Amino acid sequence: MKKFLRFIGVLFMGITAAVTLLGGVGTTCVALNAANYDSMKAIADYQWLYIAYVVIGVALGVLGIRATIQLIRAKKGAEKSALLILVSGVVIGVIHILTSRALRGSSMPVDFVVYINILTLVIFLLFQIPKVKEMSLFDTEVADDATASGGMTAFVAGVLVLSVQMWAGPTHLLDGINYADAFHNAMLGIGSILVLFGLALISKALLFQPKPEAVKVRA
Repeated sequence: MKKFLRFIGVLFMGITAAVTLLGGVGTTCVALNAANYDSMKAIADYQWLYIAYVVIGVALGVLGIRATIQLIRAKKGAEKSALLILVSGVVIGVIHILTSRALRGSSMPVDFVVYINILTLVIFLLFQIPKVKEMSLFDTEVADDATASGGMTAFVAGVLVLSVQMWAGPTHLLDGINYADAFHNAMLGIGSILVLFGLALISKALLFQPKPEAVKVRA
């Protein structure tokens, strides 16, 4: 059970970090050029605020990746850091949603990022239940567990990056252009590296499992 819960925590934290980072980067075009799009002109006078959302989103995404690595390596305080980042992501995300709905009547695709943050926050809050907390999920590093969970997290994050133009496309269509594919070559390179790295770690965890020590039986 401990291995499973640890795996779930690392996986969802990694996914949340990746989605948050993508969301922050994806808001850049609108934040800098809102007046160029009919559906976004309402926020043009608040450019400074949306630039702040971009900076905060990217920062939370980077900190989320750092927290994911800390969870994998069982660094001291990693779980508290993850909780703080998730709470911050939810608070800022809700403010972003309310602002966009008030100004332009819609808040997508911010909603999706916030939902992922809320889901992961709920998971980490459940980890605070006394019976679960006693397991000390992220206090001890286990080599094969770290490799497997890290590999799966990298693989899923890579798939999200490679497919961003598909799953984020419907909410990023402006004047018939899919702006979710604005950084195509960069996303292709980053996503491919993450997928290959993830597969390598997963293969390592499956193929090079430590051999159990022999048990000596006295006659």
